Amino acid sequence: MSTVEVTSGSVRGAAVGVAVTFGLNGVAVASWFARVPAARDALGLGAGALGLLLLAMSAGATLAMLTAGEVTHRLGARRTVCVSTVGVSAGLVVAGAAIGVWPSAVAAGVGLFLLGYGSGTCNVAMNVEAAAVERMVGRTVMPRFHAVWSSGTVVAAGLAAVAAWVRLPVTAHLVGVAGVTLVGTLVAARSFRYATDNAVGGKSGVLTAWREPRTVLIGLLVLVLAFTEGTANDWVAVAFVDGYAFGPAAGAVVFGVFVTTMTFGRVVGTVALDRWGRAPVLVATMLLAIAGVALAVLGGEPAVAVAGVALWGLGTSLGFPVGMSAAADEPGRAAARVSVVAVIGYTAFLAGPPVVGLLGDQVGILRALLVVPLLLIPALALVPVLRPLPTASPTTPASPTPPATPSP
Repeated sequence: MSTVEVTSGSVRGAAVGVAVTFGLNGVAVASWFARVPAARDALGLGAGALGLLLLAMSAGATLAMLTAGEVTHRLGARRTVCVSTVGVSAGLVVAGAAIGVWPSAVAAGVGLFLLGYGSGTCNVAMNVEAAAVERMVGRTVMPRFHAVWSSGTVVAAGLAAVAAWVRLPVTAHLVGVAGVTLVGTLVAARSFRYATDNAVGGKSGVLTAWREPRTVLIGLLVLVLAFTEGTANDWVAVAFVDGYAFGPAAGAVVFGVFVTTMTFGRVVGTVALDRWGRAPVLVATMLLAIAGVALAVLGGEPAVAVAGVALWGLGTSLGFPVGMSAAADEPGRAAARVSVVAVIGYTAFLAGPPVVGLLGDQVGILRALLVVPLLLIPALALVPVLRPLPTASPTTPASPTPPATPSP
């Protein structure tokens, strides 16, 4: 392991680079999610067929998770983020062209597979670097990086709503997002340094991590929480278009409500986590998500249902980032454990779209969303596994005198 110079400026620079990477990844992924209703109409897909199309992206992400830990270990976080973002951008271009230039569900599926594979690999690498920066800062900041990701999805939802309103072709929209994402991420990743330097060489330990009960249980909890978040990403716009007769632009706005409250929860959640700890805070947020989904589906009135979506976003906010922090409690095993937790968690994105889609064919997409609280309730029993390891807290500084740096 080589020595990395730790200064206030270097930590601040790495934090900004990680934050920008998270934000642009959120823009890229959410730009697709927000245009799902338009893609469905352009390709003439029913709920079940749309679920299978969304499965292509989830399959790419899940496959990426199987190798992302090893790739990040070998290449380092910086190079892994750069290479994987090329895949993200290529996927957006192919998917956009397959929807607007030559309508083809198969070609769109290829593009979504590339988008999922690139985004999944980038997800592990940027979380490993984020965990390293969190240790440098010496307090909980991981949810704020994820809040920037959510902010990216808010921006993407707003742009998608405008794009739908002005009838901007899906192809032009997604190709433009691909270019911005690629250039911005390549510039931002230049400031990555901590996980990059410490990750290269030796054995990754991924196989060992699969045999650790705590790591696997964290993964199972993240799986349910990822399903909770991913179901909203994939289906909330469609559910409100079909179930409440919203137009495509209004459906994109509802998706924006979800990601806005999720972003807010990630920003303020760091204070709650430092004060009360992971377990009690996560129980509270999961209960909010259960109540929110119930209101969104059973509220009856559109205003009540949208309020439910807001609670759903707030309740979903901390699950994934807290799981990543818990997996990365020990710096030397961070890449391997984050990779394992991500693989298990991303199974939700693999199974979620077809499960909800097939249920939607039987009872409608809106009522199919009730599968979310049915999974969240028993998952509450897994929350205690998130407690920090006694010898390696995620907020323990990596050196006796960490430099002071502002939160990203």
